This record gives sequence, C-alpha cells and structure tokens, in this order.
Amino acid sequence: MNGVIVLGTASDSGKSMICAALCRILANEGVCVTPFKSQNMSPFTARAENGEVLSRAQFIQAAAARTTPSTYMNPIMLKPLANMKSEVFILGKKFGSIVGMTYREQFFHRAIEAIRLSLAKLSQTYETVIIEGAGSPAEVNLNDREVVNMRVAEIADVPAVLVADIDRGGAIASVVGTLELLEPKHRSRVKAIIINKFHGDISLFQEGVEFIESYTGIPVIGVIPYKADHGIEEEDVDRPVANAPVDIDIYDAWAAHVKAHLDWPLMKEILS
Repeated sequence: MNGVIVLGTASDSGKSMICAALCRILANEGVCVTPFKSQNMSPFTARAENGEVLSRAQFIQAAAARTTPSTYMNPIMLKPLANMKSEVFILGKKFGSIVGMTYREQFFHRAIEAIRLSLAKLSQTYETVIIEGAGSPAEVNLNDREVVNMRVAEIADVPAVLVADIDRGGAIASVVGTLELLEPKHRSRVKAIIINKFHGDISLFQEGVEFIESYTGIPVIGVIPYKADHGIEEEDVDRPVANAPVDIDIYDAWAAHVKAHLDWPLMKEILS
C-alpha cells in the first residue's frame, strides 16, 4: 500500500484529527483508504461489526474513510485500569490485565506479529493506509521496545508527517527538538511538517514557517486553524465536544477545513 504515518511532537497534538481528515479527503477522491494505529491506550473503545474491541479513534477514522471498522485497524488496544495496570486487547480479543512494565517486556514480539498481520490483511483490501503514531517518536527512553511510531513506519515502509500543536506554545522548539532526537534513518522519513490548532491571523506566522523550513530543510505543508465546532469525538480525552453546525457531514466539513490550509498536491506526492 501507499501511505503515510502521522507523528506528533507530543500527545494531543491532533494526530487523530489530521488522520481523520486525510481519510475523508482521500475517500472523497475515490481512493480506497484505511486508518491504522498499531497500539492505542485509551479508556474509550468501540466495537467492530463482529463485536471485537478497537479504539474509538480508529472507529471514527474508519467512518471518515467511508469503510467498515475492523480490529486490523487497531490490533493492540490498552484500556487503563487502576494500579498501573491495563486491560489488553489483541486483535479485538481480551487478553487480560497486565502491569505496564510486564507488557513492555513480554509482549513486544506478540505486538510486532499482530502489527505485521494487520497491515498484511489491510493491504489485501485497501490502496492507501493512513497510520497514526502515538505520543512522540522522540521518547528515546522507549525506543528499544516501541511499537507505535518509527518501528511501524519501517514495517509499513511509509514516509512520515510531523504534527505540532501551536495552541500549547513552543511549537517551533518542539519540531526542532523532535527532529534532532530522531535517528538519521528515521529523520529521513519525515517529509513534511504540519502546524496544528493555530489561533489568529496565519500570515503572522510566516516568519515561523520560514525559520522551520530553513532550519530543518523540511517543508511546512500546512498551518491548520483551530476549529472548535468540528463535532468529532476526540481520541482519548473526555473534553466536551462543541456542536457542529446542523445539517452538515461533520467529516466532510472537517476534511474541507484541513484541505483548505494544506498543500494538498504535495501531500499527495508524499502519499504516492
């Protein structure tokens, strides 16, 4: 499959929403597209048609992609419990409750197998995969056993786009710092940068765009304005969702908002 992995400089940078937008834009262009997130930790789950469990985020992204949700889109689901434990679902089936360190030590190879199987299954049906990363790819203390970011990019052999949340401040530093901490072979996969959740006049950030591009050598493919009323539930937080305008398709509206502020021709080049 063609595809891309959408990475974030931190959790809650808006990766899942960018992935949803890409899924709908491509679906509207007639592309048979699927979302994918290798491992998700969230209290919010949904069920595929066969009753198996997957993350709410990939369930939503499947709707955006105009396709049927499947556990292959989210092969590993961790539902947080008390006392540093998580309820583990592998390919939609409950495995049990496991302490975090035990999971990292004992389930790495099982996770890799589930990821490879899922991507192989999805490739039988879909032309393009939109992969969502988790947290930050620059968490160097986790790199030896990570199964959510650059290792997945290598397995799928896809380029990466890096998303930074400017709403929380420090977006330029977070972009530069993330790229500096990536291994050269991983950094070379990053083909574009998206600045997300921008408030105000985008033209006032033009110098920021120019600095990022000149310093990193990577194009800023879009500066996406903050949109409170998209009406789409978020991945793993329980913030109130502002109601979208009535009588609209929320996925079409969100996709149009993102596409209007994205260099879509360049994004399509990255995807191909």
